Formats: sequence, structure tokens, C-alpha cells
Amino acid sequence: MVPFIILIVTANVSPQDILAVGLVPFLAAAGAAITKMLLQALRFKYFIRHFLGYDVASTGKTVAARLAGEFVTQTTPSYVGGELVRIAWLSRYGVPPGKAAWVTTMEIIADVFVGAVLAFIAGALALYRGGSVIGLAVILVTIPTLAVWLALILFSAKRTLRLPSFSQKIVEKFLSKKKAENLINTSNIAIADLCNMSREIFNSKKSIGTFAVGIAITVIAFIFQGVSFMVLANAVEPRIGLFESLMATSASTALANLPITIGGSGLAELGIWAYLANLSGIPNLEDVVTDSQLNVIIAWRIATYHVPLVITWIALMKITVHRVSAPNIRQPVTGTEDKKPENDGSSTTQ
Repeated sequence: MVPFIILIVTANVSPQDILAVGLVPFLAAAGAAITKMLLQALRFKYFIRHFLGYDVASTGKTVAARLAGEFVTQTTPSYVGGELVRIAWLSRYGVPPGKAAWVTTMEIIADVFVGAVLAFIAGALALYRGGSVIGLAVILVTIPTLAVWLALILFSAKRTLRLPSFSQKIVEKFLSKKKAENLINTSNIAIADLCNMSREIFNSKKSIGTFAVGIAITVIAFIFQGVSFMVLANAVEPRIGLFESLMATSASTALANLPITIGGSGLAELGIWAYLANLSGIPNLEDVVTDSQLNVIIAWRIATYHVPLVITWIALMKITVHRVSAPNIRQPVTGTEDKKPENDGSSTTQ
């Protein structure tokens, strides 16, 4: 909430300005953001079925697990941590950690690849229109993320990776020697399984086709992200098309990946504000504040971040908090009542 407070105070944006976007466009933007997450959840189920060869759980449970991971992703710097929730959930259903890690890794690769391509296009477009600062920032931030994940895939496909030998000594500073050794061995087994899965994928045309379908689903999901901002922006002043909105949200996501704030708070708003200012071609900063529709940006952030955050939190609670039955406490025996009552077919909840 801190970036909102700063914007409201410094840019003179009142709550009435934010509410001016209207309830229907706000709900439409929130619906588009939720649709994006549901598409990612269906992609998760699709990868499970085709990479593992079977469904580990029902569609509802799988979607809930994917949404639960999204809550962790959206509440950590640089959008990390959600994959650990999904790996733990898959492991609970008997999937080996290495294979579970591969499924989640392919999800990350799909998001990174599509997001990087869109970010490069957005950055190049900004440079073409004279926005050198925002254009270079988007491109330079995107390159390391894409390089790291592509390197992981390429190296894992050619050799079996292991944790460095000194990692056990580091872990032993926090755990006993036996626990540290078990942890390192378990991690190396999981990494070996991931590398084996990587080689199987690259040697299978069917698996490559599965990944291509995942990429297509990801593209559609990112389009819905663009729709989420377009409906709000055009509710105030119809001037932004789907392509411009997609470019702006892609630039925003790229900058929000910087590991500075939780969930990209402030960075996402700054990214889309700077990109819209570049599209407007406005040299004066005061005019940029007005014409970049800060009230729309705040409303968009609430609709696409805070509203889905509530839904994903509910999903996280659903898969982590289980109902525990109260113990069957026998009432104290009094007088001559020394026999248990006969079961008459009725049920009692304690």
C-alpha cells in the first residue's frame, strides 16, 4: 500500500479519482487478471498430465495448488517461491521431487520466455519512439533473467548437475552433520531427476509439442494481462489499444522482477507510468503525471494485484490448513452406568 500513499500524496490523486474508473471496468480488469491465473493453472495441469503421464489430482485441487503458489509468488521479491509450493504439493501426491521440479521449471521457462519476448518488443518500441531510459531499462532487466533460465535448461540437458562440494559445509553451520548430508544427498537426487527429465524432453518430439502448447497458453494469459489495463484506461479516456496496453503491462512486469520490493510494489506502478509517458511523448514531467492516468494505474494495480491476492490466499489456506476432528471424549460414568450405549444408527458430531 506504500506506493499508493506516495502517489496520492505527491501526485494529488484522491480516492474519488480512483473510483472514477467505475465499478464495471474495475471488475472487468480484476476478472481479466484472474483469468490469466486460471490459464496458468490449466497449463500447470496440462504439463502434469503430459510430462508425468497421469493426473495427480482433480482439476479443482490442481487449480487450487497453482493459485496457492501464486500467492507466495506475489508476496516475495522478484516473484519467487511459488514453485516451492507446487513442488511440495506434487511431492505430497507421490511425484519424485526431481520430476516435480521439472514441471514447475517448465512453467517458469514458459512465463520467462513469453514475458522476455514481449519485454524486448516493448523496450525496442520505446527506443524507437524516443524513450531511451525506459526502453533500455526494460531490455537490460530482462536479459539476465532470460539468460539464467536458458542456461539452466541447456546445461541440464547435457550433463547431470550437482550442488558444489562446499555447499555441505555451509549447511553444516545450521544443521547437524548427518542432517546436512541427508539434505545435500536428497537435493542432488532431485537435481539428477530434473536433468534426466530435461534430456527426455529434448529427445522427444511429443514433449516439445507439449511445451509449445504451454507457450500458446502463456501468450493468451499475457494478452489477458494487457486487457486488464486496457478496460480501465479506456473507461476514463478511450485512447489506448490492446497492443499498447500489452506493451505497457509487459514493461511493468519486467521492471517488477527486480528483487527490490515485495511483489514488485512500486516498481510495477513506476514501470507502467514511465512507459505510458513515453507513449504519450510528453516532455514535461507535470504533464506526464496528469496524462499517464495515475488514477487508472492505481485502480489497475488494486484490481490485478490486491484482489487476486485475496483469492490466492484462500487457495493457499485450502491446501495447507486441514480440518482436524476433535477427539472422541467419553463422558464420565456415574452411578451404575457401566455399559456403552448401543449404536442405534444415529451419528453424533463432537
